[in-house]
Amino acid sequence: MSSAMQSKGPSRVLSAELAAHAGRRVTVAGWVHRRRELKSVSFLIVRDRAGLAQAVTAPGPLPAEETVVEVTGTVTANAQAPGGVELAEPEIAVLAEPVHPPPFDLYRPVVRAGLPTILDHAPVALRHPELKRVLEVSAASVAGFRAALDGLGFTEIHTPKLVASATESGADVFTVDYFGRPAYLAQSPQFFKQMMVGVFERVYEVGPVFRAEPHDTARHLAQYTSLDAELGFVRDHRDVMAVLREAVAGMAEAVRRRGLPAPSVPAEIPAIHFAEARAMTGSDEPDLAPEQERRLSEWALAEHGSEFLFVTGYPMAKRPFYTHPDPARPGFSNGFDLLFRGVELVTGGQRLHRHQDYLAALAERGEPVGPYEGYLSAFAHGMPPHGGFAIGLERWTARLMGLANIRQAALFPRDLHRLSP
Repeated sequence: MSSAMQSKGPSRVLSAELAAHAGRRVTVAGWVHRRRELKSVSFLIVRDRAGLAQAVTAPGPLPAEETVVEVTGTVTANAQAPGGVELAEPEIAVLAEPVHPPPFDLYRPVVRAGLPTILDHAPVALRHPELKRVLEVSAASVAGFRAALDGLGFTEIHTPKLVASATESGADVFTVDYFGRPAYLAQSPQFFKQMMVGVFERVYEVGPVFRAEPHDTARHLAQYTSLDAELGFVRDHRDVMAVLREAVAGMAEAVRRRGLPAPSVPAEIPAIHFAEARAMTGSDEPDLAPEQERRLSEWALAEHGSEFLFVTGYPMAKRPFYTHPDPARPGFSNGFDLLFRGVELVTGGQRLHRHQDYLAALAERGEPVGPYEGYLSAFAHGMPPHGGFAIGLERWTARLMGLANIRQAALFPRDLHRLSP
């Protein structure tokens, strides 16, 4: 074993590619995942971004777990090794040594550490293949979302996360000092993406949003990643729902292509009106509680074989002022939620698009026009009928992976108590 600052052997090969190099001398590089020191032989398991590679060597001391190494050896068949091959007669070069051991054994198949331990040591803990796989699902989902909407003629935008007015939900915002005056972390790109419908007609964004809600539950975060879309020239909210179906199907397919489990998305996701959903669950509340969402999802799976369910027509009283009312059912909206495996995954709907309707909606709620002037300027210059939706990435990933806590689906989660690492 030797120390080295840079490679002097053959070009690096990833672990998943080793079988294609049988009989050749190649170099792999990564972290020592596990050591197995037997009486007559020793095995070194190396972990890289593609998986695991095994090197077999004569008995003797081997680098500690999580040492960064470069291993050059001859690719030889071994049915018991990862991928059916291993590196024989290896030369091991140490590139970096760990100062501390990992907080738990990363080579064990099952993570037995508690969530606080995992989150406190996330930079190392996330190296575990099972924990890393959650982030791979998240990344694949974003790629699928982008690909689906790119294919539908959408343009990706990037909107400010510092805003001048706390106009969407009042107290549920984080205040920051912006060169001596108050500013706020954006709760969503809602106003900006609506304005950009007037430029591109169809837009989407993948970015962080911030909610200063003092929730301490397994399904809420103070910062999460929102997959937002807005499209113009819709007939009503059903056109938005159709695009959302394509986006979710694209996300599921992208996860599936990575060899990971993903749900089947029906060609047409079943839908139920809020009034019928409320009657079915025996509630008279203007919103659905988590237990009602679970019951409705069970009904959709039993009646329609679908893990997805649209609930349409939420009461206007529970929707933002920019929501378009249902012309046929006073008091109800052209808004919807998408439930997935018992949890609200998406909120969306048709928006108001006429300037005078916005003035009337704000007046009805007793809100001043002033804080909304920049937003309303787009509507003063003509906007088409439009609508959109927002998907919570961490919530989607948590449901997809069957995780008990949304923090397990977030990279360095931020909640009521956690601000590091």
